Amino acid sequence: MKKRTFGPGIFIGGFLLYMLIPIVATYMFSVATRWDRTILPEGLTFEWYKTAFADRWFLIVFKHSLVISLSTVIASMVIIVPTAYWVHLRVPEARPILDFISTLPFAIPGVVLALGLIRLYARPPWMLARTPAMLVAAYVIFTMPFMYRPVVNSLKAVNIKVLTEAAQSLGSSWIRTLGQVILPNIMPGIISGGLLVFATIFGEFTIATFLVGARFKTFPMQLVYYTRRDGRIASAYSVISFSIAWVSSLVILWIATSWAKRSSSGGSVVGKDISSR
Repeated sequence: MKKRTFGPGIFIGGFLLYMLIPIVATYMFSVATRWDRTILPEGLTFEWYKTAFADRWFLIVFKHSLVISLSTVIASMVIIVPTAYWVHLRVPEARPILDFISTLPFAIPGVVLALGLIRLYARPPWMLARTPAMLVAAYVIFTMPFMYRPVVNSLKAVNIKVLTEAAQSLGSSWIRTLGQVILPNIMPGIISGGLLVFATIFGEFTIATFLVGARFKTFPMQLVYYTRRDGRIASAYSVISFSIAWVSSLVILWIATSWAKRSSSGGSVVGKDISSR
């Protein structure tokens, strides 16, 4: 008989508890009338959610965060995906340099990045400081590792050189090759990177505070504002923020998956045939 081992199960169970208990506690606190030195709250109410939704800033900051997050995802895809594809196809000796550049955002604190961007772009001829465009540009840099690494891993998983040569031998242009052959084959990496970028930006506070401040308030700024005033309303904002990010991520995943299926069934027959050989 096989010997049963409970080590992996205990480890996974402990990890799930470590991750879920704070989330569940925040949910419970956001609907509790009173919760003091007891395991469960003494009563339940949705008063704090009503206060949060009634705030005139709620829809404004939600729209700002959603627009900034989606703009960052799109900008990251447009900049990073073609660059990574071209480097891995035509300039393989530049891969270590690009890998090093992609790790720099981990080493540079958000405060330092924000202050450096302000000093550089607040003077003529740029004059882009404290604008939403500057915030999106900073977020593209800040989230570069989250988009770059999944895309690179997907590129390494397929033979992009063979796919590109086969598509061009059939008369395909560079743009059509990238859009109809390469992208459907690396879509899992793009989706993973896009979800990581979106979730990171939707809850980011430091860079947004330094770059735009009160001129373009985002959802995390409003959450921190209520944290200083009423923790119960702040917990409701935290739950709403988490739920919005989760639902939006599912929507992005569904849209990207549907697009990939249509592209694969329509214009990426060459990529499928060559990948199966």
